[in-house]
Amino acid sequence: MGRYILPWFGGGPAVWSNCLLFFQVVLLGGYAYAHWLGSRPDPRLQALVHIALLLASLYFLPIGPHAASWKPAAIDNPSGRILLLLAATVGGPYLMLSATGPLLQRWLTLVTPGKTPWSFYALSNLGSFVALLSYPFAIEPFLRLPSQGWIWSVLYAAFVILCGWTGWRMSSAAVANLVTEPDNEASRRPTVWTALFWLALSTCSSILLVATTNQLSQDIAVNPFLWVAALSVYLLTFILAFYGERAYNRTLFAVATGLFAPVACVVPSLTSALSLRSQLALYLAALFMGCMLCHGELARSRPPALYLTQFYLAIAAGGAIGGVFVALVAPRIFSDFSEYPIGLATACLLGFLGWLRSGALKQWTSQNLAVRIPLMALLLGGLTAIVAAVAGSNQTNVATARNFYGILRVTERADSNGPLHELRHGQTRHGLQYLNGPQRTWPTTYYGPHSGVAIALNALDRSPRRVGIIGLGTGTMAAWGRPEDTFRFYEINPDVETIAQKWFTFLKDSKARTQIVLGDARIQLERELSSGLADRFDLLAVDAFSSDAIPVHLLTAECAEVYRRRLTPGGLLLLHISNRALDLEPVARGMAQYLGWKAVQFISGDDPRTGESSSRWVLMTANTGYLERTGMARQLSGWGPRPPLVWTDDFASLWHVLRF
Repeated sequence: MGRYILPWFGGGPAVWSNCLLFFQVVLLGGYAYAHWLGSRPDPRLQALVHIALLLASLYFLPIGPHAASWKPAAIDNPSGRILLLLAATVGGPYLMLSATGPLLQRWLTLVTPGKTPWSFYALSNLGSFVALLSYPFAIEPFLRLPSQGWIWSVLYAAFVILCGWTGWRMSSAAVANLVTEPDNEASRRPTVWTALFWLALSTCSSILLVATTNQLSQDIAVNPFLWVAALSVYLLTFILAFYGERAYNRTLFAVATGLFAPVACVVPSLTSALSLRSQLALYLAALFMGCMLCHGELARSRPPALYLTQFYLAIAAGGAIGGVFVALVAPRIFSDFSEYPIGLATACLLGFLGWLRSGALKQWTSQNLAVRIPLMALLLGGLTAIVAAVAGSNQTNVATARNFYGILRVTERADSNGPLHELRHGQTRHGLQYLNGPQRTWPTTYYGPHSGVAIALNALDRSPRRVGIIGLGTGTMAAWGRPEDTFRFYEINPDVETIAQKWFTFLKDSKARTQIVLGDARIQLERELSSGLADRFDLLAVDAFSSDAIPVHLLTAECAEVYRRRLTPGGLLLLHISNRALDLEPVARGMAQYLGWKAVQFISGDDPRTGESSSRWVLMTANTGYLERTGMARQLSGWGPRPPLVWTDDFASLWHVLRF
């Protein structure tokens, strides 16, 4: 479902964060339902209720966002729409699936009293782990989205039959073996403080998961494969912690977390000195250590099997609280990713509290180094991370804006041409402008005079020119405007417009008439067509693929038809395909092949003298005589070895275009 809706909401990490939030909140609902149902005294009632709800959940099949009305219409934070969409499409089946683990383990204790069910929790997480890792490599590259939805729906129907049959058999066996609560089990009922400790540990690990995902997206790449890596590490720690006691070495993980926490807090300030692989390794190592500490302490403090649904409910509640904090609260109270060092600090301090709960304070005073060293490491990590959170909130940028789409930073620096302002979103540069003299009007970065879009635009022999640009950035393209031209920008992030208007002057200095349309570009282009108010463009430049979580829906055959309808006869379509992690050249060629148009590529290099950045632009047009007439052929670059690749709305895999 995340793959379905990712393109609709801009393709950023916040979409994944909201999917995780839905996963955690509905997991809480499933665990609460399992706790309530498992507490009913009549096993037959439990079975009948669960079978009825399983059958009701079949109403949601086949899964998929079948109504186009779910696509966002407004430019406001779409978190609520994402959560409602997921609830309406997979809410019922996922609620039943999420309740299965704790409910079946509860039934196991009824049928076979005394049997330890905890290894089944590890098995459940192992299933999630395998499915998560296999999806981007074994499923997505080979199956279209509707096919995936139908296969999943058939498998879910089979699950409903098996789970219902299991519940019915359980009810008969449980009635025969029904036993009362043993006195020794009742005496070990968890206290309120113990339940709060479970809640805090689970909340902390959830914060670490989502905050690490955001940090990876900001400092390394906005790449779905990295999101899968973080969630896989999170699930792996659950598997290791609950499968057996040997995997969680308390001393080792206390020391390791205390050391990795300050290291991970320093990584954002060392991005220029560390390779991307080193950054990824440090972030994932810190996530593994922190989650292993939290989940290891959870496993150590688990109650008797009689109270397992209460225990799982606390874990799910903590996961939901952590997800709500990072996805909904943090963007409104922090201008930076302060939740990341806060999560690391909390993990260390909760680990410290776990040691104190087991009597470590007495051993500390007896100068036991085996206790003092891990406790000192946890205190060091916790205090250092707190300092990092405070220091990070005081970073000096010209401007910072954080919303659903991430963090935008405007910095001021200087190069050989003088002082400049630069706009970045994580590691992706969205433009720069010189502040002094004639350099202020220079089109820079990917739009300089040697770039493909500048060459194509200047070769247009029409006046006035109507130009559409998908992706505003700093508004640099407006520098190429001439009197009576119209430059119409489409931008999904409203903060980008605010920054472009306040901290850069390309728009206000342009000789052309500039217009800005906020919202998803494809949706806006389609709506303008349906309203009958759509003007055709002489040139349409699509500049939305510089980051690594690209809006795939802007590269599909269906979107190509929208581009065709929005261009004048013989108009020019340009795709900016500069990307560190993805080779989009085959997709661009595939789009041209689908349209039956001629496609050429322009590759330009860095030029510090003009502030230009290296760029790759693909131009495609139905006007086959355009290139020869403008004498542009000598400026073209050749194609790579990969064959053309046509993406569609229901089949587009990043796996095929990864740079290895």
